Amino acid sequence: MAVSKKPNLDSVTTINNDGSRYFLHPADVRGPWVIARRVVGVVLIAIYILLPWIPINGSPAVFLDVENRMFHLFGLTLVPQDMWVMFFAVSGLGFALFFGTSLLGRIWCGWACPYTVFLDHVFRRIERWIEGDAPARRALDNASWTFGKIFKRVLKHCIYLIISAAIAHVFLSYFVSLNRLYELMQESPLQHATAFGIVSFLTLTLWFCFGYFREQFCIIMCPYGRLQGALTDDDTVNVGYDEKRGEPRGAKGKAEGDCIDCHRCVQVCPTGIDIRNGLQLECIGCTACIDACDEIMTKVGRPKGLIRYDSFNGFAGKARRFLRPRIYAYCALATLGLGTLILVASNKARPFNATVSRVGGAGFYSDASSVRNIYKVRVMNKRNQEATVTIRLGKNCPPGYELSGAEQTFTVGALDELSRTCVVVAPINTYIGVSDIVLEVHANPGDVTLEKTVRFLGPNPQSLESPKP
Repeated sequence: MAVSKKPNLDSVTTINNDGSRYFLHPADVRGPWVIARRVVGVVLIAIYILLPWIPINGSPAVFLDVENRMFHLFGLTLVPQDMWVMFFAVSGLGFALFFGTSLLGRIWCGWACPYTVFLDHVFRRIERWIEGDAPARRALDNASWTFGKIFKRVLKHCIYLIISAAIAHVFLSYFVSLNRLYELMQESPLQHATAFGIVSFLTLTLWFCFGYFREQFCIIMCPYGRLQGALTDDDTVNVGYDEKRGEPRGAKGKAEGDCIDCHRCVQVCPTGIDIRNGLQLECIGCTACIDACDEIMTKVGRPKGLIRYDSFNGFAGKARRFLRPRIYAYCALATLGLGTLILVASNKARPFNATVSRVGGAGFYSDASSVRNIYKVRVMNKRNQEATVTIRLGKNCPPGYELSGAEQTFTVGALDELSRTCVVVAPINTYIGVSDIVLEVHANPGDVTLEKTVRFLGPNPQSLESPKP
């Protein structure tokens, strides 16, 4: 079955010669690769929806609490001062993406990109349910505006708006929490104009992208497709066409090659390319052409795999190298970034933070009986429950040193912070001079103790005289 427009390497299929938009209607296809992608897509959508529901350490698994300037990521709580940690997260994930691309091509685009996941597994499924298969949708495009056409289009776009709004609300819950989101939804939009504006903007943007812009986002706006030329080589595994086996193509029984030129691979392509023209920028590695071609090969009694996952060297019959210098380099850089992130996160995954600083003014105060240093202890509770905090001197303090001043045990509210002034007193007869001492900040629940080393200042001990008995 011929297609209405033949793809080529000179221009993208979605643009006509006069510059107008050529709308694609990819045909449906069945097969093991499509089923695998659908399972992965459903799992990823479920993760996106469920993450705000899963509590870890009293907070959602992923909760970017902008209002309180706390960011909860799978039990790790970061404050703005900790945001440097995200450098390792971004760099580690970035090089992990480079590693995956160098090894398996655009597997991210075809299998895990949120845009592809929602477009292929949600919006296009709805469109097929309402408007029919690809020929029916093309016929509907060319039909006059009858009641049936208007009804189908209105119904489709109403459902698109509802789903876009649902996606936008879930996105907002990552920043305000589900409980707060439910409260916002029950109140007037004017009371929360910022949140309402964000959701409205996201809803309209998603509706426009999934209802109209579609594959144009991947072809025109996404920079990742343009990076693949720099990240891949002849050993990168991509979706490709076995030219040696398929050519010369032609109708069944009239060609030497296995390709019968049925154009089925073109009909199912969501970006409108002909995979037989080689690796192209528009290809997102969705594997639809693999299942489509395998289905045709089965019908004509020829081996599957004319279109398959393989490298340029593999298609050429040369030796394949999966492990090569760029793979080692990207793997090492990804491991460095993510390893550092895990190491730093393990040290920061505490239910609270504490800082100790010296109070402004004189460094110390002394008289005939003692030397005193004054410190300010700032405690930040990262949990959604109260914490009981106790400040005490560490075991390394010289004998006789005491902690006095403010309350040594106090309560810090959920997601709150408090400061306490502490005075460390050293009697003259046990004072040993300038030294390092440890303040222990202990918190419950969690039974966590932080040790903060501070410098105890004072005069030269030889210049002091102990008080006479």
